[in-house]
Amino acid sequence: MKLLLSVAFVLCWSSGFIGAKLGAGSASAVTVLMWRFLPLAVVLAVVALALDGASWRGLTARNVLRQTAIGALSQSGYLLTVYYAIQLGVSSGTTALIDGIQPLVAGALAGPLLRQYVSGRQWLGLCLGVAGVALVTTADATAAAGGGVPRWAYLVPFLGMLSLVAATFLESRSRTQVSPLVSMTIHCATSAVIFTGLAVATGAAAPPAELSFWGAIVWLVALSTFGGYGLYWLVLRRSGVTEVNTLMFLMAPVTAVWGALMFGEPFGLQTAAGLAVGLAAVVIVHRAATSAVRPRDLPTENPEEHLAPTSGPGARTST
Repeated sequence: MKLLLSVAFVLCWSSGFIGAKLGAGSASAVTVLMWRFLPLAVVLAVVALALDGASWRGLTARNVLRQTAIGALSQSGYLLTVYYAIQLGVSSGTTALIDGIQPLVAGALAGPLLRQYVSGRQWLGLCLGVAGVALVTTADATAAAGGGVPRWAYLVPFLGMLSLVAATFLESRSRTQVSPLVSMTIHCATSAVIFTGLAVATGAAAPPAELSFWGAIVWLVALSTFGGYGLYWLVLRRSGVTEVNTLMFLMAPVTAVWGALMFGEPFGLQTAAGLAVGLAAVVIVHRAATSAVRPRDLPTENPEEHLAPTSGPGARTST
């Protein structure tokens, strides 16, 4: 059962990058994101009010503002960069790999920002992860050189990854826990407002009539949001934070293979080598996880709480 849940989780989370590629073929990034989150926010608001009314009544203005900021960083900023990068021509596998180093970067910054102990093995894992990203990115950029993909497009996913890191630390410093259903609703409502505003301002609010567009929307809502997000919490409760973060690093190779089979994206020896280096980084960080955090250094009773990314790879929202 545990294996089946893990496989389903990896596939559903990876589907977000594939769905972004599907949507990019029929509409701009803000159009896809607007119609992904606008109906979703309405449905979630109704469900959350019906099933978790007590949590809503216990919210303070400070809680709402913090969750709004987290949603803007972890969902709006992250997804906009993912979709925009893919729209520019960056492969879905490369985008997934760049975003996938978020737990490594967050772990490296945990020392100076959260006063947590970071081991030499974790720093080694971070360096290997960055090396893997560099290998895959240069391979993708070389293969796409004749396709009109600008070199700066490969910096866009890094902005999204940094947005995830910022959201992670913003939530880590919160002393008040908000229920998952309520926080997800606030995040999605924030994204709906931001993406609708951007779509209206750029004249991209009208959805295309193509069936492929709505197929991409259904794919993203059903597989990426409900499937990926729901299974994240299920696996988290059953297996813990370390297990979830380790599974997150499988997203890049799965997405790369999926993108190659479905869209003919490049997957050569250099890409395979880069993914192998990235997976080696995962193994190193995973083995060091139990010794990397000392409970006395943490401001809460749960040492793993501050290791849980808020969103994105190893996080509480979906691609």
